[in-house]
Order: sequence, then structure tokens, then C-alpha cells
Amino acid sequence: MRKFFRDTLVSAIGSFIGLGLLSLVGFITFIGLLIAIFSGEKTAEIEDKSVLVFDLSTTIMDKQASASVEDALMGNLPDNLSLRQVITAIENATTDEQISCIFLQGDGYGNNNGFTTLKEVRKALEKFKESGKQIIAYDVDLSEGEYYLSSLADQIILNPVGLMEMNGLAFPAMFLTGAFEKYGIGMQIIKVGNYKSAVEPYIRTNFSPENRQQSQELLNDLWRDVTQTISNSRKISPQKIQQVVVNKGVIMPKEALANGYIDKIGYFDEVLGELRKITETTEEDDYIPQISLDEYIAITDSNKENITSENQVAIVYAEGEIVDGEGDLSTVGGDSLAQTLRDVREDSEVKAVVLRINSPGGSVTASEVIWREVSLLKEKVPVIVSMGDLAASGGYWIATGGNYIFAEDTTITGSIGVYGILPNIQKLATNNGITWDVVKTGNFADIDTISRPKTAQELKIYQDSVDEIYDLFLEKVAISRNLTKVKVNQIAQGRVWSGIDGKKIGLVDEIGGLNDAINYAITEANLGEDWSLQEYPTPKTIEDEILDQLLGSEVKNNLDPLTKEWLKVKQDLAFLKKLNDPRGVYAILPYNFRVE
Repeated sequence: MRKFFRDTLVSAIGSFIGLGLLSLVGFITFIGLLIAIFSGEKTAEIEDKSVLVFDLSTTIMDKQASASVEDALMGNLPDNLSLRQVITAIENATTDEQISCIFLQGDGYGNNNGFTTLKEVRKALEKFKESGKQIIAYDVDLSEGEYYLSSLADQIILNPVGLMEMNGLAFPAMFLTGAFEKYGIGMQIIKVGNYKSAVEPYIRTNFSPENRQQSQELLNDLWRDVTQTISNSRKISPQKIQQVVVNKGVIMPKEALANGYIDKIGYFDEVLGELRKITETTEEDDYIPQISLDEYIAITDSNKENITSENQVAIVYAEGEIVDGEGDLSTVGGDSLAQTLRDVREDSEVKAVVLRINSPGGSVTASEVIWREVSLLKEKVPVIVSMGDLAASGGYWIATGGNYIFAEDTTITGSIGVYGILPNIQKLATNNGITWDVVKTGNFADIDTISRPKTAQELKIYQDSVDEIYDLFLEKVAISRNLTKVKVNQIAQGRVWSGIDGKKIGLVDEIGGLNDAINYAITEANLGEDWSLQEYPTPKTIEDEILDQLLGSEVKNNLDPLTKEWLKVKQDLAFLKKLNDPRGVYAILPYNFRVE
């Protein structure tokens, strides 16, 4: 009802605004109503022996999502939880006497969470289980990501008409070369690195041998970790799991039960029966005491004592593609993150910093702006880098500014290489009767034009620029990792590595997650037990966004409205609109790694 009221009110007021029927007083009233309806739902209560319900379709990101006013008016409020929120909630539930068990509830839709994120959540669930409390999992169709978490449960129950997905991992890539040729769009590429394959979708119709090699080896590392993790929990050999992957791809309920992948075949009401046993309720009772994960987070957050120490450990998030300027809610703006890092550096209470990176990279200019601030921050306090699902290319560029680097086995990292994309529409224009001419005072006055291909001389200028930036990248890595430039060049070449291989070749210091990085930072700063956490940048609430716009808060953003709309389309195409480096040079992953 509350959501219905909210949506109806927003729709009605939006119409009134469009028709010009709201006065100034009415508009102010409208703002007050918006703040009221978006300021949070009434929280539930935690009853004795409650079941903590963890929806397996929950999207988990590194940082808590902010919402723009536009999102609010469109009803697109973020429904994700941050990784720290989820881990902390599970840790609290471990010692909370009112929580009797965790119910991992699948809905058959799976989720898009990376395996590194799931790995960190799984560690928290393992500690919950070790405390003696039970974990029950139920689903109709178990995806591999869901099963990766569910495999540690005391009981896994699968619906009789459900199935288990077990077909391995894939990196699908879309190649646009044919479309560019068809419509007359030319692409000229400059790059450094045999494995730097981010340019391949624009000049090839399939993987290069080098790209296929690195992608296969990376996938093998990720899949090895997944199968070994499942094997450890279910006592099923990785070889047996791989037989299913090769021969079947899916496991039906009866076969899953017979081979030990699940513990029971049952319906949801039968699952409730298991939960009744744990909560000591009967069918005569009206309900089973339960609370959802997001409700539990809201209650524990509101109930916890807001104790802050003069010794703060700052967690600074860099999540999304790195773009020049301010960026937006889904990207890392070079200027905005640099300002955040400056604010942290100037705060005398910050004694250590954990830089959490979950980024494929992007603009070289923005990466360098961020790197400089990380380096200056390191001169004042320890800066510990924690890599999430991926911290590659420009993401690794900024990581070299820190003191120490953590990554999980499944983290995607490396991709130390640079490239530039030089499009032109000469053929497209000619096909439609459009031509250009130019008067200039020098040979290179119109070097930035897209009306024609670049000349050999112009291409050399761009290539020299890319070579120079690549050399700078090698130098940063060499100094940071205490390696020679020759050695770095051997492991660079734009190649991506898993976290476990990254540690072997010296790109990573230690295998571990966000909590491991936090604990290491506390030790490095000699804080003992006297410390508190502070997260940056602080997510804005809807009311903050509304008031900022009302009061004329200046917001710099290099992304135009077209780009904001373009970000909503398929990620492979949206990628093109994030290439806004002033020099047109990028340190970014070979292509959009999307594990399916």
C-alpha cells in the first residue's frame, strides 16, 4: 500500500508540474511529501528464534547505491545491498540470540553477482554455520552462483520440477566490426600489448589467439575455484562435477539428490516445515518468526551505538568504469574521487585507508589524477588496496599508488596495457551525399576530425603517445611492486590474470577479502582496539538529492543527457560512450568480462 501511495503521488504531482498547475507553495509542499515518502520504510521487529531470510537474487555491490531524483520519480530506486552491509549483517546474526538460522531463498532468477563478491559473502556464512546455527537453502532453479553459496547449507532443498545449472562459465563477447563496415564507419586502432584486446570488437569478428588464450586460462582459474569450493562443502570431487559440465549442463532433482548435490526434493511448504522445527513453531501458529536481510540491516544499523573514534579507518570505494570529470552514479569520476581522497588526506582523524577497487579501468587521464591522490595519501597514512571482482588496467593503475594489495583467488586483475580508438565516418557520409573540405594553417590542425581516416603521420603521433603512456604504466608498476620494467613488460602486454596468478607473478601481495584488508590496515596503523570505520564517498539519500537541486548545489558532470540514456542500453554498446579520455587513450580490460 505504501508503494502504491508513493507511486500514485509521484505520478500525479509529476503531471501537475508538467501542466504548470503547482504554485511555489505547492512545489515546496511536493518536496516535503517526496522527502517523507522516500525517507524509509517502517522497520520490522526481531522476534525470538527468527529466521534471517537471505534472498539469493539480491544484487550486492561494493558501495551502497545512491539514487538520483530522476530515479525516484521514475520509481527506479536502488534495491541493492552493499557488500559490507551483507557481511556485517551475517556477522551480527552469528552472535544474535534472536536469530535461529539463515534461510537462503532462491526465486529461480539467479543474480549477477561476481564470484569474488559471493566468495566474501560465503566466508561470512561459513562462520555463521561454525557457530552452530543452521543454514537452509531452497530454490526452484539453482544457478551456479546460487549453488556456490547454497552448497555450504546444512540442507539444500530443490523443487521437484526444478533443476540445477552446471554448465561451466563463459565469456561472451560481441564484435561490431561487421556492423561498422556495413554502415561505413571506419576504425583505426593504436595500442601497446599483444594481449590488449579491448579493441578487438571494433576491428575483428572473433577472438585473437592471444585473447582466446588469456580468456581460457582466466576462466579455468575461476572455474577451478568454484568447483573446489563446492567439492569441499558437498564432498563431490571436482572431476565428477566436470563430467556433468561436459556431458549434461544441467542436473535434474532426482539425479542431484542421488549424487549428493542436494539433500531433499520438496515444495516450499515442506521447507517451511523444516524452518518450523528450527524455530519451534507448529502449523497451528499463524506464522514463522522471520526477518529479511534488508530489514535486519535497517534494524541493526538503527540500534547500534554510534560510537566514533578519533582513529578512523576510511574505506574509499572506486566502483565502475573510470571516466574523466565527475562521473555519475555508475562510474568513477577522476575529479570526484580525487576530491574524496583529498578530503580523507586532510582529515586528521583518518589513520589508515582501505581503497576498495572494483573497476575494469577506463580513462588514463582520470586514472592518473586518482593515482596521484592515492600516492599523496600514502605519504600520510597506510593505504591498503582491496580488489573486488575486478581491478584491472586503469583499476590496477590506481592500485599501484597503495602500500599493499589484497585480492581474492577469483579477482580479475592485470591488463597492463594501453590503446586508442580513432573512428571516422567518411564512408558513411559519402554514401549519404555528405562531403567535407578544410582550410588550415598546419598539417595537423584537423587531426581530431572524424570526417576522414588518420594519415600515417597522424597515426604515428597517436602511437607515440600510447607508447609513452604504456612506458609510464610499466614504470608505476615496477616501482610499486619492486620489479624491473623488463619483468613488468613480460607480465603486462595487456594480459589479464586471476588473483591467484597475480600473486604468483608479483602483482598482488596477499589473497584475501575486504575484511582482511581492513584488519591489515588496522595493524599497519597500530590502532589496537581503538578505531572506527568510515565509508567514502557517503551515499546521498533522496532527500539530499532533492535539497541539493532545490538549493542550486553545483554538480559538475562531463556526461551529457544522451550518455545517461545510453548507459541504460546493453553494456557492450554503452561501453563506447564511456570513452571520454581527453587524449583518447585508455587502460581498460580487453572487453566487458561478463561471466555466464
